[in-house]
Amino acid sequence: MKVAYQSGFGNTFSSEAMKGALPPGQNSPQHTPRGLYTEVISGTSFTALRAENLSSWLYRLRPAAMHAPFKRIDNGLLRSGPFAEMETPPNRLRWDPLPMPSKPMDFVDGLFTIAGSGDPAAQTGVAVHVYRATRSMKDRYFYNADAEMMFVPQQGALLLFSELGKLEVAPGEIAVLPRGVKFKVEVEKPSRGYLCENYGAHFRLPELGPIGSQGLAQRRDFLAPVAALEDKAGGCEVVAKFLGGLWASELPHSPLDVVAWHGNYAPYKYDLAKFMAINTVSFDHADPSIFTVLTSPSDRHGVANCDFVIFPPRWLVAEHTFRPPWFHRNVMSELMGLVHGAYDAKAEGFLPGGISIHNCMSAHGPDLASYEKAVQAELKPAKIDNSLAFMWESRYVFRPTRAAMKAPQLQKKYDEAWSGFKIAKSGSGSDFPGKSR
Repeated sequence: MKVAYQSGFGNTFSSEAMKGALPPGQNSPQHTPRGLYTEVISGTSFTALRAENLSSWLYRLRPAAMHAPFKRIDNGLLRSGPFAEMETPPNRLRWDPLPMPSKPMDFVDGLFTIAGSGDPAAQTGVAVHVYRATRSMKDRYFYNADAEMMFVPQQGALLLFSELGKLEVAPGEIAVLPRGVKFKVEVEKPSRGYLCENYGAHFRLPELGPIGSQGLAQRRDFLAPVAALEDKAGGCEVVAKFLGGLWASELPHSPLDVVAWHGNYAPYKYDLAKFMAINTVSFDHADPSIFTVLTSPSDRHGVANCDFVIFPPRWLVAEHTFRPPWFHRNVMSELMGLVHGAYDAKAEGFLPGGISIHNCMSAHGPDLASYEKAVQAELKPAKIDNSLAFMWESRYVFRPTRAAMKAPQLQKKYDEAWSGFKIAKSGSGSDFPGKSR
């Protein structure tokens, strides 16, 4: 059966899996339709500004509070802030794609933490993981009390079945699951992708400033689920991530027993192909922030806890301009991934499913092959096609985990990408005046 959706970013939605399940006129009547149990899930503090307040009312077969105590389970390769396992080097870092597990693993078991910053207890920073799943979560469910979760599939589609309904998410799309919402991940074939835990303020659309009212990601293109009840009896496990640790509780039924819901705290998905890219039509090019899809702001205006930036197919038309990203050093730290194709600043070595980290003030930019190709290119309109790269950029340093630094996929010779550049000459071919001998 085809999955249905409701459209709009940040909208207040209403949805019923059974007609008449939503109470008319009020949220918590003494007698609910069908005798359902009322529950509210709040994603912000009660007194948050109205424009930022997030909550949804759920009407379910059983109270969510009806469960046994949680017991600590092993974290596997999942790590959480504060990221203090080892000293963080200032080096540029890059990994080849992590292989699929050799034995059957579901989404939770296949999580591998690459790096992060901040602390979920302080509600600041992010963590970035690779997820790998070779089997579906059948009688197992997950929720994250530490963060909302952004999925970026790279290989294989996912079905995210949450308390509020279903999202089908394929490579080229993203999905965001709110903090605290229970869900399971179903796959039809081995699947891999990137996952960002956002400990800070919720992702939202960036302000457009001089761009005006149009451009970048449009509200109408975000899709939220419709109610989809799972009324299933039998033993189930609910895994919770709480203050960095994994905990599990047993239930005699599925926790996805929500018959109806309404509110603005809900999962959503977005097709990155619908992003309206904006760039120069004269010379030079803008900062990569012009490609921001979603942002998690910090307490300092204009300085993001985390920006989600993409580099989608687009036309390059800049005249007398070096078109790939320039050499640069940023106060903001960058973690990049590649969904498919090739990234225009790296001719080789950056593979789909791979990851790079360029932390605060670490010099980086195009490799030698990409540089030489760009300076010799005929500057006519050209389209970057069949490529999708992305970046999570943060005011905080990405601190890699011990497992990531020990992984055989870490490229030991990544620095050589910038070797071989010749010393610059003046236009006449002579050395620049004042060159030290």
